[in-house]
Amino acid sequence: MSEALKGDYQICEEIGRGRFGTVFRCFSPSSGDFYACKSIDKRLLSDAIDRECLEKEAKLMQAVSGNPNVLQIYEVYEDEDSLHMVLELCSSPDLFDRISKRVFSETEAAAVMSALMEAVAHCHRRGVAHRDIKPDNVLFDDRNRLKLADFGSADFFGDGRPLRGIVGTPYYVAPEVIAGRDYNEKVDVWSAGVILYIMLAGIPPFYGDSAAEIFEAVLRGNLRFPTRLFHSISPTAKDLIRRMLCKDVSRRFSAEQVLRHPWITSGGTVESPIDLP
Repeated sequence: MSEALKGDYQICEEIGRGRFGTVFRCFSPSSGDFYACKSIDKRLLSDAIDRECLEKEAKLMQAVSGNPNVLQIYEVYEDEDSLHMVLELCSSPDLFDRISKRVFSETEAAAVMSALMEAVAHCHRRGVAHRDIKPDNVLFDDRNRLKLADFGSADFFGDGRPLRGIVGTPYYVAPEVIAGRDYNEKVDVWSAGVILYIMLAGIPPFYGDSAAEIFEAVLRGNLRFPTRLFHSISPTAKDLIRRMLCKDVSRRFSAEQVLRHPWITSGGTVESPIDLP
């Protein structure tokens, strides 16, 4: 581990582990605060794409810093074998843990979706697409404030440049990504729409027994609202889901449009459908 890092922080217990690295809790004697340290072993990066993602992640996080719903990055240390990022510590259960336990009420789901889309809209204004929005990457701090995390698959867009590459997670990835076409930042809105569906229904809108079957279901995009799961869900909530999970990208809502939708602005309490353009 970097000597410079150990000089500034006391490294504590492991709190997470991923494909390329480990997350530790760490303590800063100078500030008196605890942080998370994401340490990535560069020797595990098997190809040029992995190395490019590693180099880009810290830059992308710095580009979108400053929003209260985006995980903050404070320091970056690098040595021959590893890259270390000192991040905001989120010790509360993440969204995956929460939706695994129960279905959300509309007001609970609207609060989560509002904060998540604030983060997504902020990233998009900065020219950054997250590209792997899923419940595991939606964290909460000790005050229960939502934090969008893990920019390892993110990329810059803008100036007419399309996004390319098949990245993301099967249940949450947008159909245009699976199809191998150029795409834009609205892939994040699709992924968030899947999360909204799961929060309200308890199951994903498109599923299968394997990644291939899930991809086929996503490509078909046959969005349904089973009565047994959605009998108590308002028409306005379903309207928003339809606009987020729209296969036609030109008609799919942007993050800003999601934030202006009546179901979001009312905190999930609108009961009747509202005609929107």
